[in-house]
This record gives sequence, structure tokens and C-alpha cells, in this order.
Amino acid sequence: MDQKVEVTVKYMELTDRINEYIEKKAPRLERLLPAIESMKFDLSYSKSARNRSDREVAQITLTGKGFVLRTEERNSDMLTAIDNATDKMQRQIERFKGKRARGRGDGIPASEVNITEPEVETGAMTAIVRRKSFTLIPMDENEAVEQMALVAHEDFFIFFNVNTNSINVLYKRRDGNLGLIEPKVG
Repeated sequence: MDQKVEVTVKYMELTDRINEYIEKKAPRLERLLPAIESMKFDLSYSKSARNRSDREVAQITLTGKGFVLRTEERNSDMLTAIDNATDKMQRQIERFKGKRARGRGDGIPASEVNITEPEVETGAMTAIVRRKSFTLIPMDENEAVEQMALVAHEDFFIFFNVNTNSINVLYKRRDGNLGLIEPKVG
């Protein structure tokens, strides 16, 4: 990884002790997965946490070509939260490496994917307060389920379905099962 580890803090101060701790932990992750292109540590103090022992929040996001891995841990101590998040990320990296070793299956190359942008209707809605952009990785439904677990995003996962040649949304239902949205342009 040629890039420096990015550390952002919210509602707290980044002390030298915390920064040095992150600099000590980051190379462990890079050794496990050399394909990491960027590594981000988001540290925050959550005033609204239900439990006082969950106020210090450490989130780690690793990105590379074809993957995004994310984990979050909470604790009453920031160093412990970072340590737990790093351990959890190591387990995710091992699962991810196992998935990559098994292969992606038979899909179409990304260069052959034809994506058309739908028309967007403008109307009287509430304002957009945040925008995110990301690269859609072509995969099948089973890979999307695995990737959803790897990024630790429990509510939904957006992906390009190679079997249907369309963008799909995988989401967690209230009953704990998963649902799949397959949009159609009307």
C-alpha cells in the first residue's frame, strides 16, 4: 500500500497515543491483504449510545480493486475498540481471501456490461443531505450475500447482477431473512 492510513475523528480529539496505536495496527492488516489501496480509520464518540460502554466507536474501511471491507466496534475505551475492530477485520480478510481462492464462477467480463442510467424525476422532496458513490462490482446473488456480510453493512447491499445484467439491491427483512430488489425501467 503506497497510501498513508487515513484517520478521521468526530466528537473527540486524536491523541498521539491513539495515532501511534493505529500506526502499529495498520501494517498487520496490510500484511494479510497486500491488495489494499486505501485504509481508513473513522473514530468517534457517540453521545447517543444506549450503553455507556458503547460510546467509543472505531470503524475500519479497506478498499481495493474489486472489494470493500468494513467493520465497526464499540467500547468504553477507544484503544480497545480499535483493537477489537482490527481483530474483526482480520477475520473478514481471511473469509474474503477464502472466497477469492474459490473463484468467482462463470460471469461476463465487466467490459461487456451495458449499464443504462434511468431517468430521474424531480419533485417536491426533502433535500439530499449526503451523497455516496462507489464502484459496482459484477457478481451473482450468492457472492452479494457473502460481500454483504464482509462489509458489515447489515441493512442493504447494492450490486450489479451478472445473471440478470442489472443493478440489484439485497436487503435484510424484518424477519431476519434476505430480500432482493430487481428494478425494472418502466
